[in-house]
This record gives sequence, structure tokens and C-alpha cells, in this order.
Amino acid sequence: MTTRRPNVFKKILIANRGEIALRVIRACRELRIPTVAVYSQADRDSLHVRAADESVCVGPPPGRDSYLNVANILSAAFITGADAIHPGYGFLAENATFAEACASSNVAFIGPTPSAIESMGDKQRAREMMQKAGVPVVPGSPDRINNEADALSLARKIQYPVMIKAVAGGGGKGIRIVNSDEELSSALKAAQTEAESAFGDAGVIIEKCIEEPRHVEFQILADHHGKVVHLGERDCSVQTKRHQKMVEEAPSVALTATLRARMGEAAVKAAKACGYTNAGTVEFLLDRKGNFYFLEMNTRIQVEVPVTEMVTGIDLIRQQILIAAGEKIGFSQKDVRINGHAIEARITAEDPDRDFTPSAGRVDRLILPGGFGTRVDTHLYAGYEVPSYYDSMLAKVIVWGPNRDDAIARMSRCLDEFEASPLITNVEFQRKIFANAYFRKGDVSTAFLQRRMGV
Repeated sequence: MTTRRPNVFKKILIANRGEIALRVIRACRELRIPTVAVYSQADRDSLHVRAADESVCVGPPPGRDSYLNVANILSAAFITGADAIHPGYGFLAENATFAEACASSNVAFIGPTPSAIESMGDKQRAREMMQKAGVPVVPGSPDRINNEADALSLARKIQYPVMIKAVAGGGGKGIRIVNSDEELSSALKAAQTEAESAFGDAGVIIEKCIEEPRHVEFQILADHHGKVVHLGERDCSVQTKRHQKMVEEAPSVALTATLRARMGEAAVKAAKACGYTNAGTVEFLLDRKGNFYFLEMNTRIQVEVPVTEMVTGIDLIRQQILIAAGEKIGFSQKDVRINGHAIEARITAEDPDRDFTPSAGRVDRLILPGGFGTRVDTHLYAGYEVPSYYDSMLAKVIVWGPNRDDAIARMSRCLDEFEASPLITNVEFQRKIFANAYFRKGDVSTAFLQRRMGV
């Protein structure tokens, strides 16, 4: 058996659940690093608990009492001897206080520094840093909006439609699009209330709304030795009205080689501007004229990274672990090659006919697609009881093809095979997306579901 790679961690605790916890465990196993799973009482029978070398219950079902319980998670690391924590995505992944607590406890945080998380987590601060670095930003407020009068004045200045955005957090929360003076007051209050509830910070900014843009993001890696590279882009334009992504692909059909180089350079500038290390994503809005604007930076691994892995051949979870252990990135920008086309469809326990209302329940019959160029990341198994306490994502179906048409054909076949019954899922809705003529010819924007599918 191959021995554990020198200079990496002795044991890694995964502070998450579901498919991402399982994905990290698998990467650790290939590196010969023992793992610790944490779980809530609702996840006692989850697959990530079975797969890890050790497991520790960190609290009752609600996330705030378990997966967000910093004291219990650090205690689990202490009692099991874990010297590093991988936060996955969601929960504590972009929590600067948690990253600081890890450092104070002599436990490595597999992610960026607390200062990078903090600066990129504040939309207004991130915007200012990008402007100084020469990264294009959307016209908008230089400061937080303090009252309705200031909001009204700015909206009229930059002209409607405008977007009200929470300064903290992400995931589409605390965002409202406003088309007129009459809509502004109620939208401002709603965004502030949602931001306060989701992030504990009611602060918002106002930006010009770029109408029907593409959502294009660049994957970056940065080590502790000053090297920053990007791994190309992902097009994440197909998303719900709540800004929840449903389909992601790489590369984007909208980018020329010249535009890709310009956006990639801007992404690297963004990472360097905040002293970033580890894996991260720089997100842009791309208009129909080829103008792009910084949207935000996600200071964590993303749900959609498998499409980047499929077209580059680079294991991003492995890279995260090695970078956090102090290793140099073992390749340069010129070594990164995009091969073929990859697409990911998110399979969720949601009912599209009821405004994507989450569902829960037992999976009695599970059939997962397979075959050449197919990958399924999931924590499902027959007999698994899907809890109602957490994110509704069940699986990620990822396909590769030598070109986009072949990838779409492969995905359509995979969705026809997928079954997780009797649970209500979005599989049939995903089939409709891939059958849509506009999607097939690459004519998508963030308004695709509303304009082309009436959702």
C-alpha cells in the first residue's frame, strides 16, 4: 500500500454533510489521510458517516445546533486528533470567525485566510478592492445604503432597473430587482429583512441591474508561495428566480479565446488583490456586448467544480488539501488545457410545480446513471431517509463529451435513467431544460427559466 504523502495532514475532519463530505473523504483516502465525519442526530445513517474512519455526533438535527456549532466541531477535532478541517461548502465554509477559531486551536483550515473571507464576504468592501485592482465592477453605490431617500436618489441616478444586494453572504439571499420608484420602498425593506435573518447583517448596496446577463465564473487556485492560476470558466446562467443555480457547464459558449484570457486575467487580479490562498471562484456578469463585471468572490469550493475537473483533469479537492498543507501548485497557467465540454445538472428534492418547494422522505428505489463520460456525486442510497433540515440537493449528475452537443445528448440519457422514488425531485424539470431548443443552441441568460420556460 502507498504510504501517506509527506508533509500533509495526519487526520482531516470534514465539517459538513452529504455529497461534499463524501467527496472530501474520497480525496483524503487517495492521499492516505484518515478522516473524521461529524454528523447531526438526523444524519446518523448518512453515507459520509459510514465512509469516514471515525465519526462524532455534534448535535441535534437543526444546522445551527450541529453543523454550525463551532465549539462542538472543534471539540470533535480535539478528541479525535484531527489537525485540519475541511469545511466543504455552505455552513461554516465562508465563516471568518470559524477560520480564526481553527487557527487559535492549532487546527489548519482548508481554505483561505480569515482576512480574505472577511473582505470578500462584504460586498461593498470587495467592490472597493476590485476597483483598486482594475477589475470592472457594476455601476452602483460607493457605500452602504442607510435610508430610503439615499436609495431613491441613487436608483434614479444610475437608472432603473437596479438590484438591491445584501453586503454579506450569498446564495441569492437578500437580493431584489427594482424597476421603478414605486417598487423601491418595499423591495428595500424586504432585502434588508432577509439579509438580517440570513446573515445577521441588514446592510445592502444598490447596483445597476445588468439585464439578462450570463453568469460566468472563473475557478482559481492560489498557493502560499505567490502563485495564482485560473482553470477556465463555468457558465452558471441557468438559475431560478431566487438565483439558485440548476445547470452549470464548462466552457461557456459565449466566450472567445480573447475574452476568456481577459476575464481569466481579471480573476487572477481579484485573487491577488485580497491575498487569496486555496481554491476560490471569481464570479462575473457578462452582457450581450461582451462587457463583464465583477459580481462576487466565493471563498470556498463550489457545488459546480466537477465540470472544471472534468475538462481540466485537475482534482480540486486534492489541490485544496495540498495547498493548505503548504505545497506549491505543481503546474503553471500555460499547462492548463480545456478538453471537451462538461455539464452538471443539480438533482434536488424539490417540486418545480409548487415553486420548488423542498420535499423529504425515504428513497426506496434508486437508479443512478453510468457509462462513458458520466459521473454522479451523491450521498443517496436505497433506504436513505432524506431529512427536512438541510439543503435540498440530492445529487450532481456530471457528464463529459468531446463537444457541447454530445454532452447534452449524454446528459439527456442520464436524466432518463435517474430514479429516486417515491421522493419528489426536479429530474423531470431538468429533462425539460435539456430538451429546450434555446438551451440546446446556447442561448441562455440568468432569465432563461423565466423567459424560455415560464418559471
